[in-house]
Amino acid sequence: MHPHLHTKDNRGCEEVMAILDECHARGFMVKLFGGCNEAKQNVNFCLRAERLERQAKNREAAKKERARIKALWNEIDENS
Repeated sequence: MHPHLHTKDNRGCEEVMAILDECHARGFMVKLFGGCNEAKQNVNFCLRAERLERQAKNREAAKKERARIKALWNEIDENS
């Protein structure tokens, strides 16, 4: 399952998504016989790369937040 394609979070993949849209616009038969498979695969790779990048940023932010909370709890324990 991928995120919504045309959102502010997917700005890096606009070019490959436009190529996929153009391929889909060529008609049903092109899609039926796999004419858009490569474009679809490129969109999937691009979205996956963005997701992995976003996960790494979120993981780092969570580590910092956990460290901050742990420091606060340690301070509370020392003062109690």
